[in-house]
Order: sequence, then structure tokens, then C-alpha cells
Amino acid sequence: MRALPHDGAALRKGGGELEPKVRLAKLNTEAEQTIAARYGIRSIPTLVVFRRGKEIARQSGAMDGPALIRWVRNQV
Repeated sequence: MRALPHDGAALRKGGGELEPKVRLAKLNTEAEQTIAARYGIRSIPTLVVFRRGKEIARQSGAMDGPALIRWVRNQV
């Protein structure tokens, strides 16, 4: 889910530091409205953490790379 500035810099930085334990993905909620609705994404940016297909954490609001990494590590 999208939790990052539009340029995706935090996603690239975070992804590099969190792989292979954590996989980050960005969802275009305008193009994928059905998926956004399924997961109740109402504000952008929103970060959702899943474990074994179940949501375990959610955070709305932009984060820089270090904040994103800290938040995800605290969830997993």
C-alpha cells in the first residue's frame, strides 16, 4: 500500500534495508479502487502491514525512509 511521497524514495530506501524479511509494495489507489476499498484505504498515504495474509498494523501519513524502517521493524 502507498505510504510514501509520490517519488517513492522512502519505499526504495526502506525496501533495500528490510528485504528479504519484509516486502514493500505501492498501490495506485486511483487505478485500483476496488483493492483500495477492500482494504479500507481512505487517506493517502497509508501503510498497511500484513503477516500471513492478515493485517497486523496500519499507519496513515507520510514518513521519511528512516521513520518507515523503524515503524515496520516495530510491527514485525
